[in-house]
Amino acid sequence: MNQYEQIAFNEVKRWQLEMQRAPGLFNRLSKKTQDKINTLIPEKIHKGITAVIRQMIRAVLFGAKHTTAKPLKEAPFILREQLIKEKIKFYRNTAAVEGGVTGAGGLLMGLADFPLLLALKLKLLYEIASLYGIDLEDYRERVYLLHIFELAFSSAQHRNAVYRKMEDWDAKMKQMPADVAAFDWRRFQQEYRDYIDLAKMAQLLPVIGAPVGFIANYGLVKKLGTTAMNAYRMRILTEGMG
Repeated sequence: MNQYEQIAFNEVKRWQLEMQRAPGLFNRLSKKTQDKINTLIPEKIHKGITAVIRQMIRAVLFGAKHTTAKPLKEAPFILREQLIKEKIKFYRNTAAVEGGVTGAGGLLMGLADFPLLLALKLKLLYEIASLYGIDLEDYRERVYLLHIFELAFSSAQHRNAVYRKMEDWDAKMKQMPADVAAFDWRRFQQEYRDYIDLAKMAQLLPVIGAPVGFIANYGLVKKLGTTAMNAYRMRILTEGMG
C-alpha cells in the first residue's frame, strides 16, 4: 500500500467498526416509535409505496447503465477517489439546489422532490461504482449497490444486518441466484422512508421549506457518497476483489 491507500485503509477500518456498533437507547426508542406508526398505516398504502419505489428504482438502476461511463480500468486508486470526490460534490450540490427549489414551491413541489432526489442518489451510486472499476452489467453488483443505499439510509438495527450481508461480498455473490426479484423491496422502502421522514417532512412547510430542503438534500447525498466510498474500499483494500 502507498501512503494514500494506507490512509483510506485506516478510514475504512474505523467505518467498519461504526457499521457494526450496537444501536443506542435513542436509536432503539426511535425505531420502536416508527414501527408503531407503521402498524397504523393501512396495508394498502404500504403496498402502494413499495410498488412505486420498486418501479422507480428498477427504472433508474436498469436504465442508468445507458448514461453511465464504462468501468474505469487500470487507474491508480488515488485517481479513482479524486474523480469520485468530484462526482459526490457535483451531485451533493445539485441535490441541495433541487431541494431548495422544490422546498420553496410548497406542498406539491415538496412531494416532487422525492423521486428527483432518489434518481440523483442512484445515479451517483452508478457513477461511483464505475469509477471503482465495477461492471454493473452484473446484476449482483447492482444488488450490492442497493445494499449501499440501505446501509446509508436505515435504522441502526437494519444497518447491522445489511452490513453483514455485504461482508466478503465477492465470495457471497458466487452463491447468489440469477434473479434480482428476490430483493426485499418492502423492507428497503420502509427503512428508507423512516430514515428520511424527520429530515424531509419539514421541507413541505411554508417559509422554512427551502432552507430545510437545501440542507437535508446536501446532507443525505454527502452521507450516501461517503458510505459508497467506504463500502467499495472494504472490498478493494481489506478483502481484495475477484
